[in-house]
Amino acid sequence: MSYPGRRGFRPRTKSRLMPRSLPSRGDAPQQTPCAPLRALASFLVLVIAAWAPLHAQTPPEKPAEAQAARPGVAIARPSGKTIYPRISLAEGYEPDASWPHPSHKETGWGAMAGVAIDPAGRIWTFNRGPRPVQVFEPDGSPSQVWGEPRTGAGEPVEFREPHQIRFDRSGHAWLVDSGLHAIRKFKLDGTLLQTLGTPGEPGADAAHFDKPTDIAIAPEGDLFVSDGYGNNRVVHFNAQGKFVKTWGSLGAAPGEFSLPHSIAIDSRGRLYVADRNNARIQVFDRSGKFLAQWRNLMTPWHLVITEADEVYACGSSPMRWSSRWIKSLALPGIVLGVPPKDQLVMVFSPEGHVQRLWTFPMGKRPGEVEWVHGMAVDSRGNLYLGDIMGRRAQRFLHLDADPATGGINDLAKDRKKPKQDAPVQRAGGEAAKGREE
Repeated sequence: MSYPGRRGFRPRTKSRLMPRSLPSRGDAPQQTPCAPLRALASFLVLVIAAWAPLHAQTPPEKPAEAQAARPGVAIARPSGKTIYPRISLAEGYEPDASWPHPSHKETGWGAMAGVAIDPAGRIWTFNRGPRPVQVFEPDGSPSQVWGEPRTGAGEPVEFREPHQIRFDRSGHAWLVDSGLHAIRKFKLDGTLLQTLGTPGEPGADAAHFDKPTDIAIAPEGDLFVSDGYGNNRVVHFNAQGKFVKTWGSLGAAPGEFSLPHSIAIDSRGRLYVADRNNARIQVFDRSGKFLAQWRNLMTPWHLVITEADEVYACGSSPMRWSSRWIKSLALPGIVLGVPPKDQLVMVFSPEGHVQRLWTFPMGKRPGEVEWVHGMAVDSRGNLYLGDIMGRRAQRFLHLDADPATGGINDLAKDRKKPKQDAPVQRAGGEAAKGREE
């Protein structure tokens, strides 16, 4: 059969679709000997593949708690999700709801300006309420309240604006009253012993302060006053209260101040000043020589130095004069960081290296703080924080870091005093030229 227009085309026939070895109709179909075996093998493979996962003998899985108890071991799950080891390598704090004892509410607190610990381990609070000085035992029970402190002659002692409290090595309390422009030394029973400044009279000479903020007492008794809201200077007195010298003035250059709000001294005699409006901590030797400044870390409000020369600072993260109208508003008394945007505590080495950092939620509920103004650290590392707006003092219990796999020294036990010849480092790591004289 031919197909016009389809040159060379040959239609497929049925015979072309059949195998060439196709037998005739009368013959039985031929199979190779291996075909049934191959089919059976394929079937068995499918059966085994389906049966094996269901009946595999796997070791029983340990409970998650048992595996998590092994330090440093992450738990892998068949789903691919991992339960990470519950090991806290960071130190921390938790509020102590049992401190102080509720009976303190009978005397009441005002704005909590200062907190300090005396040599016997008792916690002293200095507030702006009707009972400015209240003392507590470590367990939180009230120990002492100064109703109306009196002079040696029996005259009442006035408080106008409590600002800070410190203790010397003899166990005497030094109370800084910025509203009275004076700093006074007391026995623990409230008897007045000594006065620096002229109460009720602001000034800028050797006998007057202008809203002083804090005092640092050297081991041999020398006194260094941060003076303060009005004078922006440091004033040095000897152990008998005789004026020695002063340094600093209003400004932002090294050695200048804009509200020196706190001052502290370490075992080597280096002085640390919380230069609050400049959002920095400045370091000086005892003669007033500038050694270093720690900037871009925080807006410091208060400083405490431990026996191991750890520098604790409370305040907020760095703040700026951000509002244009505040920058241009020429009114006295406007300070940086009010209200603070957050609350934190930082620990520095004497060289200015940040060792630890904690933040605290803002508010008036237990465990929250608002405008932290006073701070103390006990021998166990517990923190005592006093805040202005919260009108209270709280204790925060120190939580040690967990030991890691292979053992790691507890950071709290491995702190050592710095070497005597260690140079002061600037915040950026540059060694300061000045050394201890």
